[in-house]
Amino acid sequence: MIILKKLFITLFFLVCFHGQLIGATERKAAIASAHTLATYAGFEILQQGGNAFDAAVAVSAALAVVEPAGSGLGGGGFWLLHRASDGFETMIDGREKAPLAAHREMYLDKRGEVIKDLSINGALSAGIPGLPAALVHLSEQYGKLSLAQSLQPAIRYAQQGFVIGERHRKLLKFRLPVLMNNPQAASIFLDNNKVPNEKSVLQQTDLANTLKQLAQYGINGFYTGDVANKLINSVRKAGGIWTLQDLENYQIVERDPVIGEYNGIKITSAAPPSSGGIVLIEALNILSGYNLSKLDEITRKHIISEAMRRAYHDRAFYLGDSDFVDVPIYRLINQDYAAGLRTSIRLDKATPSDSLAGDVEQKSRGRNTTHFSIMDKEGNRVAATLSVNFPFGSAFVAEGTGVLLNDEMDDFVSKSGVMNGYGLVGGAANAIESGKRMLSSMTPTFIEDETRVAVLGTPGGSRIISMVLLAVLDFAEGEGPDYWLWTPRFHHQYIPDMIQYEEGGMTDEEILGLSRLGHKLKETLYRYGNMQAIQFNKKSKQLTVASDPRGEGLALVR
Repeated sequence: MIILKKLFITLFFLVCFHGQLIGATERKAAIASAHTLATYAGFEILQQGGNAFDAAVAVSAALAVVEPAGSGLGGGGFWLLHRASDGFETMIDGREKAPLAAHREMYLDKRGEVIKDLSINGALSAGIPGLPAALVHLSEQYGKLSLAQSLQPAIRYAQQGFVIGERHRKLLKFRLPVLMNNPQAASIFLDNNKVPNEKSVLQQTDLANTLKQLAQYGINGFYTGDVANKLINSVRKAGGIWTLQDLENYQIVERDPVIGEYNGIKITSAAPPSSGGIVLIEALNILSGYNLSKLDEITRKHIISEAMRRAYHDRAFYLGDSDFVDVPIYRLINQDYAAGLRTSIRLDKATPSDSLAGDVEQKSRGRNTTHFSIMDKEGNRVAATLSVNFPFGSAFVAEGTGVLLNDEMDDFVSKSGVMNGYGLVGGAANAIESGKRMLSSMTPTFIEDETRVAVLGTPGGSRIISMVLLAVLDFAEGEGPDYWLWTPRFHHQYIPDMIQYEEGGMTDEEILGLSRLGHKLKETLYRYGNMQAIQFNKKSKQLTVASDPRGEGLALVR
């Protein structure tokens, strides 16, 4: 069965996907990112004497320029850091925050119903950006080079322009009507309100100037002064609620990562306001009671889906910004708690989601982020997942700045039980509050056993956590990054109550078998995720890197 599975995976993905995989090498520095130019930017800084943290600044800023559908100065993210000299690990929380004027009813009509797309499109959907502050902090506290030096590649890409790729064009098409509604966004990203032709060059002069302000003045180059005034004036003119105080008050937070263990493997992942680490470790704790390698493929997928169901259920009810709500982190990642959840899993029958305790009423109502992984020759490592939420965020560019704003306010719960743009539900823990960080699914992660250490993560909205979960399970079975990235993916997120799987990612036998157990299944219309991964073998000193073949990234060792 395992041999047939591997053969199927190889044949399927060779036919469907194009990507770059870099094999094992003894050289010491590795970068995997979602865009070739971003990977090159990181190496440019390493070659100038920078470390992994300087390179992370360069890659983050470069992605803000060359992959605006996924991240940007108008967004935020999480940077998971490991410092080799002393083993210190931390998570830089550069997540966006709700404006001070935000409140729970801001996206509801007079009848208390959610106003369609108000939390997704336009200036009112944007949280206060955290990425610029995070870049300054990362450079000043952990880098060896100046911020100005690390930002140079991004400034150059914005000023000189670059050739857009097919993925960029597809995502423009997806958000075309909304981009057309904002003259600034349309003038930058569209060609007479149409998707630019293939091989078109995207230049972003205003964004280059904003990056220069950040390089010269640090925090004050974005959160006060000329750039800040332009941001506020443009947002408020378009119906947004930002103030100068919102920008001046923004601060990043360093948080202790969430740490767990699965079959002798140490898991280090994102802490709240990301749900990623908790949900990942909770699901792995549930699965630790099974010998997955001994199960047939149908039973294996059934058990993994049931673990996902329970972990995502807890996400909906307990998780939010831990600065505002009491998140029971240690209970949720406790092995005894997982053992209790495990007793409710039947091998012969799926558990209906509405039978789990504390079910919420659901009403139905995207997909973009980016990730990169870095390991330098000293062993410093960074896993960073960045986002503007939907492709091209709010599709709103603040006039004179080139800054494309996020629509992360949609990651809050606009109304209890109502799905957000990714089909996720939640309750009071993730309700909108002034100055609060919205819950995220971003899951930058380190995994380590006696012989290997890996750095990984992916975009993918609500499916991020399940993708990282599957990669950890493959790591546990001895597979390398190429296998994690090429394997077809499946997902369960509690609500909607179904297993979603990639196009062609399940055999007819698996579909029939899971259906007989009571699962509802749905094949996605597209292949999802864009994982970037690095693995280091401690014994052989070899690095293996991979960039997801579903995207257009580059994984490189130098």
